[in-house]
Amino acid sequence: MPSSPRYHALRPHEPADPARWQDDALHVVVLQGAHLRLALPARWMSLWLPLDGDIELVSADCRWLLPRGEFMLWRDGALQAGARRDAWCLVACGGAGAWSRHLQPRPGDPQVELFPRQAPCTQAIRRLAVRLARRARDGTAVAEAAGAAASMLCEALVEHQRDLEALLPRCSGRTLQRRRQTLLRLLRVRHLILRHGDGRLELARLAASASYSPSHLIRAYREAFGETPSESAARLRFERAWRLVRETDTPVCEITAALGFESQSAFCRAFKSAFGMTTGEARRAA
Repeated sequence: MPSSPRYHALRPHEPADPARWQDDALHVVVLQGAHLRLALPARWMSLWLPLDGDIELVSADCRWLLPRGEFMLWRDGALQAGARRDAWCLVACGGAGAWSRHLQPRPGDPQVELFPRQAPCTQAIRRLAVRLARRARDGTAVAEAAGAAASMLCEALVEHQRDLEALLPRCSGRTLQRRRQTLLRLLRVRHLILRHGDGRLELARLAASASYSPSHLIRAYREAFGETPSESAARLRFERAWRLVRETDTPVCEITAALGFESQSAFCRAFKSAFGMTTGEARRAA
């Protein structure tokens, strides 16, 4: 049975030093209040689940908001988190050994692995994360139950990632481990594209983040995801444009600036070309 997770409750202005925490144990952290700060070491993997409010995440490459209703599984370097307004967030974190003890493959399955991802949180993952926090909070009295809760949460995360596992045969590498490393690099690139919705990321920077040449990145990315990085960025930018036009009252001039178009007229032409209607027609239809 895996060892019991450690519990930490952090309040506003209370310093925490995860670098001093046990590396081979899974730590469950509850962040509650405003002006919260937590910095995790580069070697750790972490799961972030806001239960109320938004959490700001900062990595070496970008800064973004993790809203309530979504979760983030991170394993790509050091990560800092904070909340300027009142927030409530559950975090499970630890070194690779801490997670591997709770990642038990099914009979006949190869060793399982968790991939980085931000996605809408399912009811099952949310329920199991809350259960883990409660079991860890109760301490040694229910140590076995806390370890079991961590294993159940990991199993739910693995099930949530079946679509990512389906990409492995498309990734280069002679062994399963090599293909997983390729997918991790490509997911790092896709994360950067997602976080920079203005489409201003240069191909050279994306390639450097994956330690690939630009031509190698284009080929590997297309094989895995069915589109090139530039095609992915353009698609995501227009998806964001559609949401901003249809679901908000944001002025078109501000949407133009947010999405990185050179002028409002250029944005309006591109919008009509992509969707067959003007921004005004789209808002009236909404």
